[in-house]
Amino acid sequence: MATTPPTRLTSAVNGSPRRSVTGTSQVLPDNRGSVRSPRSRVGALWVGICVAALVLVALIVFMLQNTKPVLVTFLGLQGSVPLAVALLIAGVGVGVIALVIGTIRITQLRRRLHDRG
Repeated sequence: MATTPPTRLTSAVNGSPRRSVTGTSQVLPDNRGSVRSPRSRVGALWVGICVAALVLVALIVFMLQNTKPVLVTFLGLQGSVPLAVALLIAGVGVGVIALVIGTIRITQLRRRLHDRG
């Protein structure tokens, strides 16, 4: 197991910014004894982009396989659209509603936090 000797790090600990703290490197050994680097935001972003690309490919395949027209009635209006387009519009509508509700809730919490401070 590869370890590094403790190094002196200057850090803010318990409100004491000048206090030195003994710490170790962030390089961690894995199960096989080799050394792996810590996870980063860029790595997480890369994984997120890969997952989003796979979801997009699956959505395109779904849309290409569901092209039969369906009759849609909404608020007295009636029309015929491909099934995939109808489901895509419904999904985007739900996403927009979730974003609006989430934004309202985050704004409430920020105001509450600001009023306390």
